[in-house]
Amino acid sequence: MKYFDYAASTPMDPDVLEAYMQAASQIYGNTESLHDIGGKAQYILSACRKKLAEITGVKEDGLYFSSGGTESNLLAILSLAKGANNGKKHIITSHGEHASVHSAMEYLREHGFEVEYLPFTSEGAVDIQILSAAIRDDTLLLSIQHVNSEIGAIQPIKEIAELIKGKTVLFHCDCVQSFGKIDLKGITPYLDSFAVSSHKIHGPKGVGAFYINPLHQIKPVFPGLSHERGLRGGTVNTPGIYAFMTAAEKASAQLDDWQAAWDKREYFLELLRNEKPVIFGSIDMERQLPYIIGMSFDGIEGQLVMLEANGMGFSISTGSACHTGQQEPANAMKAMGVDLERAKSFFRISFSKSTTHEQLFELAKALKTIYAEYKTVRA
Repeated sequence: MKYFDYAASTPMDPDVLEAYMQAASQIYGNTESLHDIGGKAQYILSACRKKLAEITGVKEDGLYFSSGGTESNLLAILSLAKGANNGKKHIITSHGEHASVHSAMEYLREHGFEVEYLPFTSEGAVDIQILSAAIRDDTLLLSIQHVNSEIGAIQPIKEIAELIKGKTVLFHCDCVQSFGKIDLKGITPYLDSFAVSSHKIHGPKGVGAFYINPLHQIKPVFPGLSHERGLRGGTVNTPGIYAFMTAAEKASAQLDDWQAAWDKREYFLELLRNEKPVIFGSIDMERQLPYIIGMSFDGIEGQLVMLEANGMGFSISTGSACHTGQQEPANAMKAMGVDLERAKSFFRISFSKSTTHEQLFELAKALKTIYAEYKTVRA
C-alpha cells in the first residue's frame, strides 16, 4: 500500500521507535513517585520539556504534555477561558478549525460564552478585514489554526496578532499540522497558547503538548488532579514523550526541505494538468503548506475517488480523519463557502519528506485512470 495520508498520521521513524523501546524498558517509573525510579522518570520528563521549549521558543514552565493534539486544543482553550476573570464572554474562531476546537467552542457556548465563527477566503485563509470587524470590547479569545489540515492553507498569524496588539484578547493557535514543518519560533511570540502533536511528525500516537503563557491565570478543566501541574490527570507517558522529543528534534533539523516539497507538489500537479482538477488553497509559497493538496475532479465524489484509489493500492483521504464518517463536507469547504456538489467531490493528498517522485507519478497515474473511467461513465 502506498501511503498519501500523512496529514492524518505518520509511520514512526525507526530512530524514534528505538528511542521509545529504550525508554519503555528503562524509564518505567511514575513521575510523581518519590523513589529513585520515579525521580529518574521526572528527570527525563523535565529534560523533554526543556527540549520542546528550545524547539518552539517558549518558556518551559508554560508547556504541558498531553495525549495528543485534540486534548491539547481542548485543555488549552478551556483552561484559558475558564481562568479569565474579566467578565468577557465573546470568542472568535473560524468555520474551518479542527473538530477538537469546535468541540471546545461548543462546550464554552453551553457554559454561557458567545462564539462567533468566521469564514475563509477563496484561498482558505481568514479574512483580516472581517476578523478586525468582529473584534469587540468584550472579546476574550481568538482561536485560529496555523495550517488547515484539509487544504494546507497557512493563516496570517502575525497579521492577526497585530489586530489585537494592546488589547486584552487571548490568542490560541492549533499548530498540529505546522509543527515539524514550519519553524514555530516565527509565531510563538505572538501567541498566548498553542497545541502540537507527536504522530504528525513520525512520533508515537497518544502523545502531544500544549503551551499556555505562564503569565496568564488558568483554571483546570477537571479540579483536583496532580499530573502536569494539575492541568490533566493520568500517569504521564514518559516513554512516549521521550520518543516524541526524538521525533521533534529530527523534524526541526530538517525544516530546510521546503523547496524540495514544493518541487514535488508542482511535479504531481503537472502530471494531472490534462484532468484539470480544482486545487484548493493558495499558490503563494508563503501561504501554503506544500505537503497537503486539497483537490477535486468535476462530477466525481471524493469518497468514490478515495475508495477506488484504495483498491488500487493508494491511501488518500477525504479530509480530516477526526471528521471523516460524519457524511458532511470537509470543514474547510464549508468555511470557504464551496457549493455542496463541489464540496462532496473534495479529496486530500498529503505526502512527506520521504515521498519520492516515482511514488507521486504512480499516484497521479492511478488518479488519471479513475478520472478517465468515471468521465466515460458520465458521458
